[in-house]
Amino acid sequence: MELFFIVFGVLAVLMTIMAVGVIFSNKPISGSCGGMSALGMDVACDICGGDKSKCDKENDEAANSALGKDISYDAMK
Repeated sequence: MELFFIVFGVLAVLMTIMAVGVIFSNKPISGSCGGMSALGMDVACDICGGDKSKCDKENDEAANSALGKDISYDAMK
């Protein structure tokens, strides 16, 4: 039982450190539209509607924007 509490404590500390890192990185958590097709599941993404060029365009715009200037974008445009 003692080992369980040690392992639980270590995992809790690691998850706390990761959460603090996400908070202080000041970037939104993001996914990709191509994730499902990479697994061989050809389904339409809710954001891009199956248009992969829109995902590429959004990713390029996000990469080219100044850091700290825009931390979000309108995915529905």
